[in-house]
Amino acid sequence: MSVENLSAVGIVTAAVLYMLAFLAHAVEWASVRGTEHPSHEERLRSETWGRMGLNLTVLGAACAAIGVVCRGIAAHRLPWGNMYEFVTSALFFVVIAYLVLVAIHHVRWMGIAVTLLLAVGNGLAATVFYVAVAPLVPALHSVWFVIHIVAACIAAAALNVGAIASIMYLIATNAQAKAQRTGVPVKGLVAKLPPLESMDALAYRAHAIGFPIWTFTIAAGSVWADYAWGRFWGWDPKETWSLVTWVVYAAYLHARSTAGWRGRRAALIAIVGAACFWFNFVGVNLIFNGLHSYAGI
Repeated sequence: MSVENLSAVGIVTAAVLYMLAFLAHAVEWASVRGTEHPSHEERLRSETWGRMGLNLTVLGAACAAIGVVCRGIAAHRLPWGNMYEFVTSALFFVVIAYLVLVAIHHVRWMGIAVTLLLAVGNGLAATVFYVAVAPLVPALHSVWFVIHIVAACIAAAALNVGAIASIMYLIATNAQAKAQRTGVPVKGLVAKLPPLESMDALAYRAHAIGFPIWTFTIAAGSVWADYAWGRFWGWDPKETWSLVTWVVYAAYLHARSTAGWRGRRAALIAIVGAACFWFNFVGVNLIFNGLHSYAGI
């Protein structure tokens, strides 16, 4: 088996393991669904499935690491030359950020959403975005390209953690609102989510970290654009949507710091930001023609 094939197997295996982890977390949630006071056996079963989901995520991360590293070895360069490589690398940063947070802040409650993102993303990379190893186009031969992509991957990790925390916040608030209307207490694992203030604070901190890194990503990209194409900014579709994404996240932080927007309204803005981020990351390459077309499939 060639190193390139080993890389592909690593990514496919990671996608499968992430999907199994998602299913394990789904069973974890279902084990106490609709139960206000779960029995000891139900809690034990839920905990067992949760740990299984986390262990499968760790194995998936290891396989993804093999996939990314072997891709770089096969290409004799950093594995960031096309959309397949961008997506697999960015998702690897996301899973590492999640596992670090699990170890430090015990955020396994994010696992069901994180593993779904990882499974779908790596699955699409392996089946739709995959391209054979090829040399870099001349525009990518720059240290600023490396700086730009590393910053983008770190920003992806922080901003996606913030988006997932926002999604879980909305799930919890909707469950609590329904409980108030019906008089039926919140049940199952939703009742075991952290306090709303904790999830909201995690989302805010993640975005507060990710936004300046995304700002630096755009700045580094502008320097690289001047090096590669002789201009800092040209309203290329990728550049335009990078700015749109920046504006949405700027609005999120501004609304929180000046207008006092927290909770549901802030979470909705964060989710819009994540949608813009992934459209810029993937959709722009598939739909529009521009100087970044080399990053497509």
